[in-house]
Amino acid sequence: MSIRSLLALAAGLLLSFPSMADSRIMTSIKPIQQITAALLDGIDEPAVLLPPGVSPHAFALRPSDRRALAEAERIYWIGPDLERFLDSLLHDNARARELMAVASLTLREFDEEHAEHADEHHDHDHDAGSLDPHIWLSPDNALTLARWMKTDLAPLYPEQEARLDANLHRFEQQLSTLQAQLRTRFAPLKNKPYFVFHDGYGYLEEYLGIEHRGVFSLAHEIQPGARHVNDLREDLRSAGRACVFSEPQFTPRLIASLTEGLPVETAQLDPLGADIAVGADGYVTLLTNLTDNLAGCLTKL
Repeated sequence: MSIRSLLALAAGLLLSFPSMADSRIMTSIKPIQQITAALLDGIDEPAVLLPPGVSPHAFALRPSDRRALAEAERIYWIGPDLERFLDSLLHDNARARELMAVASLTLREFDEEHAEHADEHHDHDHDAGSLDPHIWLSPDNALTLARWMKTDLAPLYPEQEARLDANLHRFEQQLSTLQAQLRTRFAPLKNKPYFVFHDGYGYLEEYLGIEHRGVFSLAHEIQPGARHVNDLREDLRSAGRACVFSEPQFTPRLIASLTEGLPVETAQLDPLGADIAVGADGYVTLLTNLTDNLAGCLTKL
């Protein structure tokens, strides 16, 4: 294929995705974009602020991001506990919707273990009792958000109410089917030991009935202190055969040294679904990929 043909193909691919400037709906992170896209299937295509593979814990707005936010008719973001960089800009913005403030969500608090590690790494004020902002990893919360968004979006698309209803019904059916599959799959895995690189899976863990044994690090690209390293390696040793999960958004530089000589399995989890195509099935694919990777490792133990 010639260079000219490749350039033409690339241009066509770019045109197939909505730019931030062209979209009426802006979302902060990809999982929220996926939930919104399921509702707006065949109606509109929501845009997303964060580039693929970038953690919301370590993002700074660019001038183009500010312009896109200023032009959007509706902005969905989690809230300052996750996206502190948006707080001053969106706090009093009438077009913005802070999703953690949706009244019917089920929110969980971080526990004492999280607070101890957060204090060690000075991470995001995650004190014991503070709210966990990773709300999209609860399928029940995702469904609550979709139902709430349907009502919120209806005035922007007054001629598409029937399509919004149909899309919401399809999303409900998808999650119901997935829930039954996950309950069956994870029932025999409840006591399998595993460790995570980021304490952000509490909602999904509660949903699946599993619980991690330890956390590598809580802050983006901050290495655990020597005491934490020694404690975690001792935890790994006492756990025997276990799974260790890293993430593409974080740099797990210590995993090799922490696990050297120990009978552990390793795998990767992506709670933002950076590589998943945006569309009606995107959120379900995100959950499926996460749970496939979790179960795939745990079944080896």
